[in-house]
Amino acid sequence: MKKLLILTLGIMGLSANAQDVMTPELLWKLGRVTPLGLSKDGKNIVYKVAIPSVEENKSNSKYYTIPVTGGNATEVTEYKELIADKNTAPDGLHLLSHQEVKITKVLGKDVYPELPKSDAKVYDGLDYRHWDTWRDGTYNHVFFATADGKSKTDIMPKEEYDSPQKPFGGDEDYIWSPDSKSIIYVCKKKAGTAYAVSTNTDLYQYNIETKETKNLTEGNLGYDTHPSFSPNGDLTWLQMKRDGYEADKNDIIVRFKEMNINLTAGWDGTVESFKWSTDGKKVYFIAPVDGTKQLFEVNFPGLTRIAVTVKQITNGVFDVTEIVGFNLDQVIVARNDMNHASEIFSYDLKKKTWKQLTNVNTETYSKLTLCKTEKRYVTTTDGKKMLVWVILPPNFDPTKKYPALLYCQGGPQSALSQYYSYRWNFQTIASQGYVVVAPNRRGMPGHGVKWNEQISGDWGGQVMDDYLAAIDDVAKESYVDKTRLGAVGASYGGYSVFQLAGIHKNRFKTFISHCGIFNTQSMYGTTEEVFFTNWDSGGAYWEKENKIAQKTYNEFNPINMVNNWNTPIMIIQGGKDYRVPIGQGQEAFQAAQLKGIKSRFLLFPEENHWVLKPQNALVWQREFFKWLKETL
Repeated sequence: MKKLLILTLGIMGLSANAQDVMTPELLWKLGRVTPLGLSKDGKNIVYKVAIPSVEENKSNSKYYTIPVTGGNATEVTEYKELIADKNTAPDGLHLLSHQEVKITKVLGKDVYPELPKSDAKVYDGLDYRHWDTWRDGTYNHVFFATADGKSKTDIMPKEEYDSPQKPFGGDEDYIWSPDSKSIIYVCKKKAGTAYAVSTNTDLYQYNIETKETKNLTEGNLGYDTHPSFSPNGDLTWLQMKRDGYEADKNDIIVRFKEMNINLTAGWDGTVESFKWSTDGKKVYFIAPVDGTKQLFEVNFPGLTRIAVTVKQITNGVFDVTEIVGFNLDQVIVARNDMNHASEIFSYDLKKKTWKQLTNVNTETYSKLTLCKTEKRYVTTTDGKKMLVWVILPPNFDPTKKYPALLYCQGGPQSALSQYYSYRWNFQTIASQGYVVVAPNRRGMPGHGVKWNEQISGDWGGQVMDDYLAAIDDVAKESYVDKTRLGAVGASYGGYSVFQLAGIHKNRFKTFISHCGIFNTQSMYGTTEEVFFTNWDSGGAYWEKENKIAQKTYNEFNPINMVNNWNTPIMIIQGGKDYRVPIGQGQEAFQAAQLKGIKSRFLLFPEENHWVLKPQNALVWQREFFKWLKETL
């Protein structure tokens, strides 16, 4: 390791240059903080700062350490040696890694070697493409090697399965056992069509001496993920029960003396991530609650008669997004809110006080006028209380009138919390003079399991009433210009925009839909994770006796409401989005154009469901606000 300099990271060349509000250009200069862990001696936090370069159209990263007690940051060049390597066996004799392995013949040149220039692909089942990539016959496999590198073994030879899971899995999908004799890994051992319709991942144990593999969670049909061992050597993981339901309640399971103990079974919520306390007596976890993400703890009683008790530890208008580690009575976490990108904080469990440790963007924010975020509760059409975030422009003047945007969240079962997005950034939107109305409508976690599940099979029902209840309630405020209302959203939020366009009864003056589902029937025929549409749409469109499915493909299908469209709409689509394929955006734009409605099609040919490249991201932002200026 070489220490290069001591610095206060707030400087970092990110001066706001006298700007007084957040802009898209400034947003894409912010440093993005990612904790990497605590140093081996527990005295320092190691973290990465990625800074996007619009000119280079990529991000450049630097690595730092900072004392767990706070102080100056130190830039380092060799950060990996500072952190304990989870992929090194506890006895130090073997190393874990993963790589792609060619297993099946898919490419034309694989099947016909005499035709090496062929770009054909041949498939005998579904899962022929996933997220933004076509299957080419290669699979992620876990390997272990001797520490000297002389021997390397594929623990999944000739298997047509992935570990880590594609497309987002990494080395969190495999770990060593405490005795260094076996490897625990996550895998969905299904292929083709069976893979596309199931969420049944399991934890497998591979014995490095006998070469035998054992399914540790065979009895559970849903997701089993995030394996970890307690300080006492007890296997722990996250588990969903139902096959095909990707947004099922996520519980913490501990295997103790050959018994599986569900620590969160009696708690009405869903877990995002967890980490054991250093003494092995508690598990700390992050979960959405009431429009935020907070830190919780649950005690581990073993097989005693002591009751399992879940306690919320933190509370406030922010999101705790990651548990980094512990320092005496303090827990180190990453935290953000709608006005601030992620930084690293410590929370004193006894004093109940916070301390900000990193200040990567503090200098920038100190020069900005920030937005005011209000928590509001709206009564829905079925008499429930719904949380609605209202984000007001900087220098808000209640005597003036502002245009308002209804923000429709994607997922559909993802939390609308105090997150800080670099695309759907509420601070940036509000800073351009718009009131943002962001309801925690049906389907949002953090308001009980029942509220979260109500959206499945009812995409165009109560949820639409929730949206309209939120915008109607906020529009009563004297500061909202009721003649200048818009609705925007992505993914399921994009579907929501398309559906609202047919039922809004002239409430809205403009719409923006990003990668939204326009035709539920063709979506079912072209999306890749069929388990999702099977569950949330209620089944297939050809199941004529299935009342839930027929409602999805008829009454709740935006394509059947196009005759009511009369409002300008911008449609954004990623060309490599295989979750909501390009045809959805094309169909919607073609319908709007042929009906003579002012419309615009913003296509990103090489982007997927998201927009990740800095220059494309700025085009997205500029076109977004240009459209609003034209139509609202």
